[in-house]
Amino acid sequence: MKLPWKRGSVSLIAAAAEDRKLRLFFCCITTLGTVVFSLLNPQIIRYTIDSVIGTGPLEAPAFVSALIESMGGLSFLRDNLWICALFIIGAALFAELCNMIRSFTGSEIGETIAWRLLNTLYSHIQKLPWNWHVKCQTGDIIQRCTTDVDNIRNFIQNNLSELLRTVCIFIFSVIMMFSMDVFMSLVGLSIIPIIFVFSFFYFRRVSRNFARAEETEAQMHAAAQENYTGVRVVRAFGREAWEMKKFSEKTNAHANIWAEIGKMLGLFWGAGDILSGLQLAVIVAAGIFRSVYGDLSPGTFLAFYAYCNMMIWPVRQLGRILSDLSRTLVATERIREVLATEPETDPPDALFPQIKGEICFDRVSFSYGDNQVLRDISFTLKPGQTLAILGATGSGKSSLVHLLSRLYDLEDGCGTISIDGIDIRRIARSHLRKNIGICLQEPFLFSKTISKNISSLRVQADEQGVVCPSIKEAASIAQVHNSIEGFADGYNTIIGERGVTLSGGQKQRVAIARTLAGKTPVLIFDDSLSAVDTETDARIRSAMRGKIKDAAVIIVSHRISSLMQADKILVLKNGTVEDIGSHKELMERVGTYRRIFEMQASGFQEE
Repeated sequence: MKLPWKRGSVSLIAAAAEDRKLRLFFCCITTLGTVVFSLLNPQIIRYTIDSVIGTGPLEAPAFVSALIESMGGLSFLRDNLWICALFIIGAALFAELCNMIRSFTGSEIGETIAWRLLNTLYSHIQKLPWNWHVKCQTGDIIQRCTTDVDNIRNFIQNNLSELLRTVCIFIFSVIMMFSMDVFMSLVGLSIIPIIFVFSFFYFRRVSRNFARAEETEAQMHAAAQENYTGVRVVRAFGREAWEMKKFSEKTNAHANIWAEIGKMLGLFWGAGDILSGLQLAVIVAAGIFRSVYGDLSPGTFLAFYAYCNMMIWPVRQLGRILSDLSRTLVATERIREVLATEPETDPPDALFPQIKGEICFDRVSFSYGDNQVLRDISFTLKPGQTLAILGATGSGKSSLVHLLSRLYDLEDGCGTISIDGIDIRRIARSHLRKNIGICLQEPFLFSKTISKNISSLRVQADEQGVVCPSIKEAASIAQVHNSIEGFADGYNTIIGERGVTLSGGQKQRVAIARTLAGKTPVLIFDDSLSAVDTETDARIRSAMRGKIKDAAVIIVSHRISSLMQADKILVLKNGTVEDIGSHKELMERVGTYRRIFEMQASGFQEE
C-alpha cells in the first residue's frame, strides 16, 4: 500500500486507516455518547434538588417536562425518589458502556494503523537504493520501524478519541453553564485561558525536546547494535572499557534530555494542580456567596461545581495529550523521512530477457560523489568463461561488481554495461539480480538451518528435514559437504546469528554453496575464498570447472593461485585497467601481475 507521505502527518495516518473509516466514525459516536451521558447527570441532580426535593419551578427543556408529566408529574417523583436515582445510575452506566466501546474501537484502529505502517515501511525499505542503506545506521532504521510506530499506535489508541472527548466536554460544559448562569460561567472559565496559553507554550517547548530524545535514542540503539554485532572484535582487542564509555556517553545524553522533559512535565502538572485548585476555590466561593443571597439555587450551584470539576481533568489532560501529540508528530515525521526516499524503480518497458551471461563493459566510469573510482573500464566475458580481477585495495574491484548487479547505477555518459547485448539499465532489477549469483568476502548467514541458508529461497528445502540433492551438490562443490555431515544434525544444524557457530572458512564455503545452488548464468565471487586454505581453494575451483561449464564467472581475489587459471585476468590500478590477458600473457609482460606473482611465489604477501 502506497501512503501519501507528501501530504503531511495527518494524511499519512488517515491513509493508513482508510478502510477503518466506519469504525473511526463509530468511535467518534461512542465518544460523543460518553460525553453526553456524563454531562446529563449534573442536570438530573440539579432538577432533583431544585424541583423534586425543593419547590422551585421546573426549568427544563420541553421534552424533559413532557416526560415528567407522563410519569405523573413532580409530585410522583417526590414520592418515588428512587426513580431519580435510577436515572442517575442509568446515565452513568451508559456513559461507561460508550467509554468501553470507544476504547475497544480505538485499540483496533490503532493496531490496524501500526500494522499498515510497519508493512509499508518494511516494504519500502526493501526497495530503497543500496546507497541509502550504506549511509543509514541499522539502529536508527530499527527504531523508526519499532519505537516510532509504537508512538503512533499509542496515540491513536489512547489519545485520539480522548482529544475529541476533551474538546466535546469543554464545549458542551460551557454551553450548559451559560444556559444556567452567565456570571457564574464567566467566573468558572476565568482561569481556563491561562491554562490554554500555558499548555500551548509547553507543547512548543516539549516538541523540540521529544525530537532530540528520538535522535539520542536512535544513536543509543545504533551504538548498542554495533557493539552486539561486533562483540567478538571487541573482546579480541580488549575494547570493552572503550565501548562502555562510548555507550555511557550516548545513554547520558539520552537520560539528560528525558530529565529535562521530566522537569517540564513536573512544572506543567504542578502548575496545573495550582490553577485547577484555584479555579474550584473561586467557583465554590462565588457559588456560596450567590446562594446565600438567593441569586443561585442549590441545585444549580452543585451543577456548576460538577461541570467545572469535569472540565478540570480534560483541560489538564490537554497538556499530556499535546505532549503525546508532539511525540507522535516527531515519530510520523521520521517515518515520512524514510518514505520520502525514492525507491529503486524500473522503466515501464523494463525487459525480462532470458539471460545467457555474455557481459560487456564499454568505457565504464563511476564516482562516489566527487571521488572517481573507475575510469574507462572495458572488457567482455562470454558464457562459460572466467574473468579474474586483481587489484590493490581501493582500486575499484567491488565497485565494478556492484555496478554489474545494479546496486549502483551508471550515470548518463559514463559508458554502458550490457548482458547479451542488452543495456542492464533496461532490464528489470529483480530479474537481473535473480540471474546473478554473488558471494561476498564477508558472507551474511541467517539464523536458520544450513539447508535453508543454502537454499536461499531459490531451491526448495523440504520442511520435513529431507535435504534435496541440489543442495548437497552445491555443498559438495563448495567442499563443505563433509563438514556439514560431521555436525550432529547435519544439514538441519541451526546456525547462530550471522553464522557465529561456524568458522570463517565454513561460513565462506556455505555462502559459496548458496551462490552455486541458485544455478544462475552469472556467478560472482568477490574475494570469497580469503578464509579458505590454498588446498581447499584449489579443490573448489576444480569442482566448479567440472560442474559449472555454461556460467560466466567473475572471481575477485588477491591470491594469484585463485586467478591464474581464469580465461582472462583484469588488473586494476587506481580505477583503470592496467592490463588484461591470460596468466601466460601477463607473465610475459612486466607489470603489477607479474610482480605480485613473484612476491607470492617467494612466500611474501603484498601489503
